[in-house]
This record gives sequence, C-alpha cells and structure tokens, in this order.
Amino acid sequence: MKDVMILTGAGQIGMAIARRMGTGMKIVIGDKKLENAQAVAGIMNEAGFDTVPVEMDLSSRESILNMIGEGQKHGEISMLVNAAGVSPSQAPVEAILKVDLYGTAALLEEVGKVIKKGGVGVTISSQSGWRMPALTAEEDELLATTPTEELLALPLLQPGNIRDTLHAYQMAKRCNEKRVMAEAVKWGRRGARINDIAPGIVVTPLALDEFNGLRGDFYKNMFAKCPAGRPGTADEIANVAELLMSSKGAFITGATILIDGGATASYYYGPLKPTV
Repeated sequence: MKDVMILTGAGQIGMAIARRMGTGMKIVIGDKKLENAQAVAGIMNEAGFDTVPVEMDLSSRESILNMIGEGQKHGEISMLVNAAGVSPSQAPVEAILKVDLYGTAALLEEVGKVIKKGGVGVTISSQSGWRMPALTAEEDELLATTPTEELLALPLLQPGNIRDTLHAYQMAKRCNEKRVMAEAVKWGRRGARINDIAPGIVVTPLALDEFNGLRGDFYKNMFAKCPAGRPGTADEIANVAELLMSSKGAFITGATILIDGGATASYYYGPLKPTV
C-alpha cells in the first residue's frame, strides 16, 4: 500500500504539480474525458511515476466518491490536487457554477472526510476571483459555509444575478477561495492542510481556448500590460504548490496565493485599470 494522491483535471497545471509532489505515491488521475486522464497517466508512467487514470465528473458527488474509492484501494489519501474546471469560453453559466463552484466544494468536503493525518491539498482557482467588486461579509460567509448541496440555490447565484459566463466564473473562483478557508478548519481537525492557488494567464490548452475565443484580445492585452509582461507557465504554478504542499509550508492553511505576474495589481493601480 502507498500514500495516494488524488489529481482531478488532467491538464498541464495538474500534471506539473503531480510530477513535483507525487514521487513514490500512487496517483489517481481523474478527468471528465477518460482519454485525457489516460494520456497524462501514460506520460507520467513513462517518466517513472505510478498512476491510474479514471473517468471523473467534478459536477457529480457520486463520481467524486467513486474516484476517492479508487484511491483508497491503493492506500490512504494524503494529497489532493484539484486542477479540474471549465473556463468562460468553454461552457455556459449553469455548467460553470455546477463544475467550478459546486464541484470544487463537494470535492474538498469529501476528501476532507478521509484525508490522512499530515495530509495536504491544493485547489486551483483563478485571478478572476479578485476582479469582482467585494461581496458583503454576509455573502462571503454564505459562499464559505452554506451546505454544499444548497450552494446553487443561493440568491446571489441565480440567473438574474449572474451577468454572463465570465461573471459566473469569477463568482465560482471567489467561492473556491472562501470554501478553502472554511474547509481548512475542518481539515485541521484531522491534522491536514488545504490551500488555494489563484493563477493568472498560464499557457495551457484551456488558456489557448481563451486566447482564441471572444475575449482573446482582452487576455493578450492583460499579459502585455502586467508587470511581468508575459503569461506564466504551469511549472511556475507548481513552484507555489511545492511550497504549500511541503514541510516548508507547514504553517500555511486556508490561504490563497495569487500568482498572476502582477496582472491584478495592474488592474487596480496600473494600465489595466478599467476606464469606465
């Protein structure tokens, strides 16, 4: 039996983190498209890792539980890397809220029930959660603590209050950050930690969909006018995950680390600041 890593989302960021942290572990790779999980599993197995691909739909608690069950066949779950999700150009409002918001909440909840003492997790949100005007303290608390199965019924998430897919995505990522704070309290009772990483523009297939989508010029302008002057790489996100998931990050839990090349700073106080 081995310690087990659960990796959701068979993409570049998830794989970069798994390669950094998963040596010697059994890595269960879940993705809604089994072929994606199989492709990443193949690459990693050929590099000396021990992985198994599974089909996993983040919007389904049953599917999440099935993936956790697969992991438990191999040992105790000691790491979670949640890099699954859909972007504003990939899905309608309802799907974004069901996958990115509800699904992440359900995953953190279920893994938190079984995570090994000393275990650790990271979930990937987005700089987008930092772009909305501040919510009220009451709204933040609702996003953080509402029972997971009641989340999608919250008034602030109803169609009349969600402008478009980008707003839905921003709300989902804000919820991810608040949910991590609340779950960190519960994970702590098991001697485990959970944190969030909020990346900016990182070159991945998902980001390329955005570059080539309706908001392509917006995103290209964003990284041109951010202090770093470029998009990020998956390995730069893995650098932060390594800190958060290693003993060097032992005092960090319930936190969100923004890693966006300064794009959010520029949005508020620089050339990316909206003019209207």
